[in-house]
Amino acid sequence: MSGAGAPSLTTDGSGLKVVVVAASWHTVVMDGLLAGARRALAEAHVEDVTVLRVPGTFELPVAARAATEAGADAVVALGVVIRGGTPHFEYVCEAATHGLTDVSVRSGVPVGFGVLTCDDEAQALDRAGLPGSHEDKGAEAAQAAVATVVALRTLPARPSRLRS
Repeated sequence: MSGAGAPSLTTDGSGLKVVVVAASWHTVVMDGLLAGARRALAEAHVEDVTVLRVPGTFELPVAARAATEAGADAVVALGVVIRGGTPHFEYVCEAATHGLTDVSVRSGVPVGFGVLTCDDEAQALDRAGLPGSHEDKGAEAAQAAVATVVALRTLPARPSRLRS
């Protein structure tokens, strides 16, 4: 199982504003991912949660960027792409991964990566946090986003650098 060795994250996210951006394709899988993210955020005491649905996984980066610009402390990006018979899978997965990474690095706002990239629907269902699933990637993405915000806040403030 790919979850072997995963850390157990228990973080207090009280007072955080979190935006969950979620794709709409593959409704059953997405409903499971979204439920897992909501559950994990509630367990972390995050009360200010906004869910923004977008058409697909390709649209997640632009929605995540808008969330950071709207003042989110963290973003949880949820999507699923299932391999087909064309290169579409690779293009969408790469665009979403690079786009979400870019949003996080440029904004300084943690983005929990809950995008499933699966060979078939059975793999997606097994990771969606549904009854009988072996993994709950929606919850894991939410936990990672909140834990990263909390960790970053422990860094000492750095004085601004003056340029000559």
